[in-house]
Amino acid sequence: MESTNPLPHLPTLSRCLVMGIVNVTPDSFSDGGQWDDTHAAVERGRQLAAEGADIIDVGGESTRPGADRVSVEEELRRVHPVVGELARQGIVTSVDTMRAEVAEAAVAAGARIVNDVSGGLADPAMADVVARSGVGYVVSHWRGHSRGMQDQASYTDVVTDVVTELETRMTELRDSGVHPEQMVLDPGLGFAKSVAEGHNWSLLAGIQELRRLGRPVLVGASRKRFLGHLLRASDEELRPAPGRDDATVALTALAAYHGAWAVRVHEVSGNADAVRVADAWRGAADGMPAATTGGGAW
Repeated sequence: MESTNPLPHLPTLSRCLVMGIVNVTPDSFSDGGQWDDTHAAVERGRQLAAEGADIIDVGGESTRPGADRVSVEEELRRVHPVVGELARQGIVTSVDTMRAEVAEAAVAAGARIVNDVSGGLADPAMADVVARSGVGYVVSHWRGHSRGMQDQASYTDVVTDVVTELETRMTELRDSGVHPEQMVLDPGLGFAKSVAEGHNWSLLAGIQELRRLGRPVLVGASRKRFLGHLLRASDEELRPAPGRDDATVALTALAAYHGAWAVRVHEVSGNADAVRVADAWRGAADGMPAATTGGGAW
């Protein structure tokens, strides 16, 4: 695969971007089975784009805690036609995968970003695919696959440790040929992070430390367990995943205000409003007019 552009065309909007999630899976933690065929997934992607998503992130493998992996053939069957059709319709598309083979096929089908929750650790061939293609690459903090990742949720200081480990990954990827300007950083909320220890909230409060690494930051908090824990009705009962959407919108506004490059969300409309509110507030604080349009330059 030859790159036609040495660097990715990342968005140039002043505001935080909205990445809408399309899980083509039967077992994702909050919406598994809703969009698990090609037609339903494409229509869901079109709907989210119409509601204001700047990017549609298509995934074919659940990464919820305890999830088993699917075969590469099954993952390809799920995501390849969806990415291809959305890209054909002019929708900016990313592929949520840890596998180089899936990433390469999705990029060939039109994906502009590879969103890898393992940051290239799950598949050593991923760095080469990303380097040759020149696409954007979301590098997440990761300590292991879903089946045992929560056993790795031990930190001296979660913000310092995550920043250090991401910086190490950036160096390793750069040494493997990935250009720093291809990279977007993700603190990996929920992945080897303890709800009881408050790791996710500490990372959100420490977003400026992540930004000091010099790359855009993606926040993926939508509907995650730590929000269900915050909103629980009792010590025994978590708020169900769809009931976490309002809290996700609140978190989006805060993340956008504090400089997140993008938020990754299940429901787009309220989050699209939230990033515009945050942009207007930041603009007023900086003495700049708020943006009046939602379009971006790619």
